[in-house]
Amino acid sequence: MVSFDTIPHSELMQCVARRIVDKHMLHLLKMWLKVPVEERDEKGRKKLTGGRDNDRGTPQGGVISPLLANLYMNRMLKGWNNTKRGEQFRAKLVNYADDFVILSRGHAEEALNWTRGVVTKLGLTLNEAKTSIKEARKGSFNFLGYTFGPHRFRKDGHWYLGASPSKKAVDRLKQKVGEVLVPGNKEPWPEVKGQLNRMLRGWSAYFSYGTRTQAYRAIDNHVYQRVRHFLRKRHKVQSRHHPLQR
Repeated sequence: MVSFDTIPHSELMQCVARRIVDKHMLHLLKMWLKVPVEERDEKGRKKLTGGRDNDRGTPQGGVISPLLANLYMNRMLKGWNNTKRGEQFRAKLVNYADDFVILSRGHAEEALNWTRGVVTKLGLTLNEAKTSIKEARKGSFNFLGYTFGPHRFRKDGHWYLGASPSKKAVDRLKQKVGEVLVPGNKEPWPEVKGQLNRMLRGWSAYFSYGTRTQAYRAIDNHVYQRVRHFLRKRHKVQSRHHPLQR
């Protein structure tokens, strides 16, 4: 994953200017890049980043930041294609926004070194905590919510290469379900149910590839328990295991 906190404004605006000729729009984008942003550090303390004197980075959380990041990232992708690195490293580069993986046969170290060099040349930095080399037949890796790598077939125990929803993706959906089914939610049940169903249909549509049974079962059980608890609290129905009061 690439960090765009250090993206140079001058080079970024050059990329934008190749596609936009309206000088008023370009000026507006320059002003937007200079806007101070209030953030919180690891201890929850407020701090201001950016500002008029800042010449690097895009405002975190800005609606147009992902678009600008993609635009600038395209320079690396063009470099990869124009220099035929895919053939040299026997590899394919797959990216989405600032996240990408390079799938290489026997040249992973070379591909990583090339990537580090290009990213540095572009004024960016690799997120080293999320950058590593994996042997796909022995270790798994996460990308875009999926876990890729060895999976075990539950019926007979044999191993195979596959993909499944990552634990983080499952936990994130459980958290979203919990945010809907909070005790303070006074919306009519049909509306709550509709919101849940839309969320679950969207999730299942995205995670419709690979091995899904275990993740689907975990989500089904979680939703059942949370809905049961939510409705029982709303209608003040005692639990079946609750001792009778006299």
